[in-house]
Amino acid sequence: MPSGRTGAMTSRITLRFDLGSQGRIGHGKIALLEAIGTTGSISAAGREYGMSYRRAWLLVEEMNGMFDQPVVETRNGGLKGGGAELTARGQHLVRVYRETEELVAKQARSSLRELERWLAPATDAETPTT
Repeated sequence: MPSGRTGAMTSRITLRFDLGSQGRIGHGKIALLEAIGTTGSISAAGREYGMSYRRAWLLVEEMNGMFDQPVVETRNGGLKGGGAELTARGQHLVRVYRETEELVAKQARSSLRELERWLAPATDAETPTT
């Protein structure tokens, strides 16, 4: 049966770990951690994703409280200014998430293609949501 849509599909699997009363870890928090690892700054990482420093800080605090060890450590300002870095636990969390995401995507690829074939035709006014 032909697909109802034309052009490149943007469908994808998204992964979220629901950790009971401890909270949830999904794509957004992992992306924030990766940006902190790259920029060395909670503020800069938040800006990359259009969030305020306060929002980014609250997410970091939430994640630090979820696990037996912090995932991000911060440094107070000084001659070189403050900063933040992923701890070994934070690096491991990102790695576990990305590896699991890849495994799930591989396993679900054929199912996702089947669902894409069932989609109604797109109209010019529609914008894909993810």
